[in-house]
Amino acid sequence: MRFRPCIDIHNGKVKQIVGGSLADRDDSAEENFVSQQTAAWYASLYRKDGLTGGHVILLNGADSPYFEETRQQALEALRAYPDGLQLGGGVTPENACEYLDAGASHVIVTSYVFRNGQIQYDNLEKMRNTVGKEKLVLDLSCRKKKGENGEAYFVVTDRWQKWTDVEVSPALLEELSRSCSEFLIHAVDVEGKASGVERELVQMLGKWEGIPVTYAGGVGSTADLEILRTLGRGRVDVTIGSALDLFGGCIPYRNVVYLN
Repeated sequence: MRFRPCIDIHNGKVKQIVGGSLADRDDSAEENFVSQQTAAWYASLYRKDGLTGGHVILLNGADSPYFEETRQQALEALRAYPDGLQLGGGVTPENACEYLDAGASHVIVTSYVFRNGQIQYDNLEKMRNTVGKEKLVLDLSCRKKKGENGEAYFVVTDRWQKWTDVEVSPALLEELSRSCSEFLIHAVDVEGKASGVERELVQMLGKWEGIPVTYAGGVGSTADLEILRTLGRGRVDVTIGSALDLFGGCIPYRNVVYLN
């Protein structure tokens, strides 16, 4: 299990938010922490500490008045740590190469591939053909709801606001792993709450033996990290946001750096 750092940018500032509260209307979100530092500052810190595989996420839609400010913060972070960070948020075949050229090691995609509640296989192929399988990370961020066989986790898109009919399962991971190099999975119902990890989801991810998977959501203590390590069988990497002291939380950043 490795620690993967994060830089979440909303309304032009590095923030930690409650994931389920994010809304495009008025660009609002329940905030846990708003940093006085720039995204490039965090990127430089991660570079100094040799942390790889972290991600920069743009939390504004392309039609937001804050989008350009958010995008510029992201580009500055990529330039501060070339080939050290992945980038997600509104990525399409039309803009993916701009982010890779700016220094992103990978691009992270959700909404372009998952539309109208389903996997758009033509879009997935376009994305893979544009950047290559080795540069593509699929974000399978999910929420729990009742499905045909009881409660299960379903992919959510458009900054976690729209449900799909796509259930996160070992079969889905196996299928999509043929088109990407990694998965990023936010447990949206606990994202930003530091209330404990989604054990059922982590356990499922730990049983699947495939390409790298990074889990985010609910980590609030070092005990949660141990739970994640155990249930994930050491295979599932972790991102920590609001609980990290870098973002106003109680888990020392220096301690989790040593996970790597």
